[in-house]
Amino acid sequence: FLTNAQGEDVVAGVRTPMPIAEMAEKFPEAFKQFQQVCATLENHYRDMQDMEFTVEHNKLYMLQTRNGKRTAAAAIKIACDLIDEGLITEQEALMQIDAKSLDMLLHPTFETKALADADKNNVVGKGIAASPGAAAGTVVFTPEDAVKEGKAGKKVILVRLETSPEDIEGMKYSQGILTVRGGQTSHAAVVARGMGTCCVSGCGDIKMDEANKKFELGGKVFHEGDAISLDGSTGKIYDIAIKTVPADPNSGYFGRIMKLADKYKAIEVRTNADTPADAQRAFELGAQGIGLTRTEHMFFGPGRIDKFREMICSETVEERKAALANIEPMQQADFEGLMEALKGQPVIIRFLDPPLHEFVPTDEKDIQLLAKAKGKSVEYIKQLCNSLHEFNPMMGHRGCRLAVTYPEIAEMQTKAVIKAALNVQKRHPDWHVVPEIMIPLVGEVKELAYVKKTVVATADAVIAEAGVELKYMVGTMIEIPRAALTADEIAKEAEFFSFGTNDLTQMTFGFSRDDASKFLPSYYAAKIYESDPFARLDQVGVGKLMKMAVTLGRETRPELQCGICGEHGGDPSSIEFAHNIGLNYVSCSPYRVPIARLAAAQANIKNPRK
Repeated sequence: FLTNAQGEDVVAGVRTPMPIAEMAEKFPEAFKQFQQVCATLENHYRDMQDMEFTVEHNKLYMLQTRNGKRTAAAAIKIACDLIDEGLITEQEALMQIDAKSLDMLLHPTFETKALADADKNNVVGKGIAASPGAAAGTVVFTPEDAVKEGKAGKKVILVRLETSPEDIEGMKYSQGILTVRGGQTSHAAVVARGMGTCCVSGCGDIKMDEANKKFELGGKVFHEGDAISLDGSTGKIYDIAIKTVPADPNSGYFGRIMKLADKYKAIEVRTNADTPADAQRAFELGAQGIGLTRTEHMFFGPGRIDKFREMICSETVEERKAALANIEPMQQADFEGLMEALKGQPVIIRFLDPPLHEFVPTDEKDIQLLAKAKGKSVEYIKQLCNSLHEFNPMMGHRGCRLAVTYPEIAEMQTKAVIKAALNVQKRHPDWHVVPEIMIPLVGEVKELAYVKKTVVATADAVIAEAGVELKYMVGTMIEIPRAALTADEIAKEAEFFSFGTNDLTQMTFGFSRDDASKFLPSYYAAKIYESDPFARLDQVGVGKLMKMAVTLGRETRPELQCGICGEHGGDPSSIEFAHNIGLNYVSCSPYRVPIARLAAAQANIKNPRK
C-alpha cells in the first residue's frame, strides 16, 4: 500500500509500495477492519482474492475483489490450505489448479527481472514453443560439437535445420534445441519433451548457413560460440544468455496434490520412454507403465548403428540375420532396463517404425567404413543409400511394412523383448511381467496377421526353450484412418489398440506434421483453425475416428485395452476426451506425467465413470 497516493501509483510501479503489515501501525483501526473483510471475502469466494481498497479519514473502503492470479507453486499451496481450512473439498481443490501450469514446476525458468529486461531489448525472433523450460548457452551446429562441449562442462544450444534420430547424443548434451523446420510433433519437439529439454522449433525466419557454422536472425548474425537463450514456453529467442533458475517442484504440496489426483482419476497415466533413465524419471513422476518405447532410437548407440547399417546393406536373409544377431543382446539389455525401471508395470514396446533411409550414413567417413565392412565399393554403398530415399517417406516403406518385407527384424526384436521379460521375471518373482508388443502403421488386418504370426512363433519358441510360463500381448497402433474404420476386423488379431495421434492427425488432415508450421499461422489468423491440431486433439474429425475404433474394436473384443501414445497424451483437453470415450490410459513424455495425472482427475470429476 501507499500513503497519499492513488491506486494507479501502485499499479504503474512509479513508487515503491510498503508491505501490507506496516498498515497495522499506520492505520490500526482500518487494518483490523481490512483483515475482517479479507476473511469474509475469501470465505465467500472460497479462493485467494486480489483486493483493492483505499483509506480515507481512517475509514476503509473496498473498491473491488477478484480471484488472484498465481504461479503454479502458489496454486498448489493455496489449494492445500483451502482444503485444510475446510473451505473447499478435495475435488474442488483439484479443479482450481490449471494442469498445464505444472510445467513451470518441472523445468528451469528464467530469473524474473533478467527476463523482463531481455523481453524489452533482446528478442530477435520467435518459433514454436515445442518443449517447455528455459535454456541459455553458446551456439553449436552439430551434435558432435554438442557432445564435445557438453562433456567439457559447457552449456550449449544446438541449432539445426531439423533434427533426426542420429542427433540424439548431441541433444542429450544440449541445454536447448532450436530448429528452422518442424512443429509440435517434429522429431526435435518429441524427443526434447521426452528428455525434459527446452526446444523452440519451426523458426522459419532463420537464414541458416551450416557449412560456415552461422545463422542470421532479426538482423543479426550468430556464429558458433555466440550466446543465445530460448524460452520453450513462449517460443522466444534472445541474443544474450539470460540467467536461469532450476526447477523446484516443492515436493510437499506437489506430492499431496498428485496423490489426490491419483485418488480421483479413472484412467492410467503411462509414459513414452526410450531409455531406462527416461523411464526412471517418469516412474518418479508417477507413471504407471510405459505406453510407447520407440525402439529405433536404441539403434543409434555406439556399436549398434554400424551393425544396423550392415543389416540394411545385406543382400541375403542370412546376412541380415547375422547383422541383427549382434544387435539383439543390446536391445535385450535396453528392454530389461526399461522393465526394471517400471518395477513390473506394463511396458509397451513398438517395433521398428521409421523408413530405413533415416539410418544410412551421410558422412563420407561413415560410408567408407560401411563399404569396408560389407566388402563393397564406396560407389555401390552410395547408390544403395540413395535408392532407399522416398518421395514421401512418412507414407512409404516403414512400420509393419518393414516387418512384412524383412520378417527377420521382427524376429530379432521379439527375441529381445521375450528374453528380457523372462530375465526380469526371474529376478523379481513377485512382479507380474507381461510384455506388450506393438506393431506400428497397420492399415489392413492381413498385414497385422502376417507380422503377428512371426512374433507369436518366435515368442513361443523362446518361452518353450526357457521352460517357464510367460504371458505376452500383441497389439497395434491405430494411426491410419483405414485402421480406425476397420477396427472390428483388426481387433480379431490385436489385443490392444494404441492411438498414434501424431500420425493419425497427419493422415486425417492430409498435411505433414513437419511442414504444417509454414502455413498454419495463416489458418489461425483467418480463424480456420483455433489451435494446432498436433498439440490439441481435433475431437471433431480425428476424435470421431478414435471413438469409432474403440466402439468397433470392443464389439469384436470386449476386453480390448485402448490408449493414446501420441503427444496429445499430455494435453489436458485431449486427456478429457480420452476419458470421455472410454480409453484405459494415456501415455506422454516423462515431464508431462504430472500434468496428465491432474488432467485425468479433473476429467473424472467433471464426468465420473460409472
